[in-house]
Amino acid sequence: MSQPQPSRRGGVAVGLLADLPPLEAGVVRYFRAWFGGATARADLHQTLCQALGSGLAKSTFESFGALCEFCIAHGRRPLIRHGLTCSCLGADENCLANLVAAATEGEATDADLLAALIVAPQQAQELSLRAAQAGLFLQHLTCGEPSRRCYRPGTATLH
Repeated sequence: MSQPQPSRRGGVAVGLLADLPPLEAGVVRYFRAWFGGATARADLHQTLCQALGSGLAKSTFESFGALCEFCIAHGRRPLIRHGLTCSCLGADENCLANLVAAATEGEATDADLLAALIVAPQQAQELSLRAAQAGLFLQHLTCGEPSRRCYRPGTATLH
């Protein structure tokens, strides 16, 4: 009997990175860089330093790193990401980006629900808190530009 193959659903393309608001797009890019190897991580740190100055860059880098490392330590499964230059948006990337945006905007219930898709429910609030902290730092890169959330009534039809 063969071993079951791990699910790749988290890597399924669900959209385009260019369609995301600035904060969410940044989260996806930084997530890819964080796990893209030593050079990509060093480039991320340098980008943060140029945009924020060394003090705020250090805090942002450490906060985002803590978020990523928490996902590794407590994740239900490894999060799947697309390549550094890929224009697609993967399902796991989208979930993480929306978690950070919801947590940053103070939408705790939504953030906890999204976090529970990534980690066990017992760790969801902790992940939400880490996402909020990282998101508040990352907002400095987008000049505090709000997310482009569009809320529709339950009866709205998209297509």
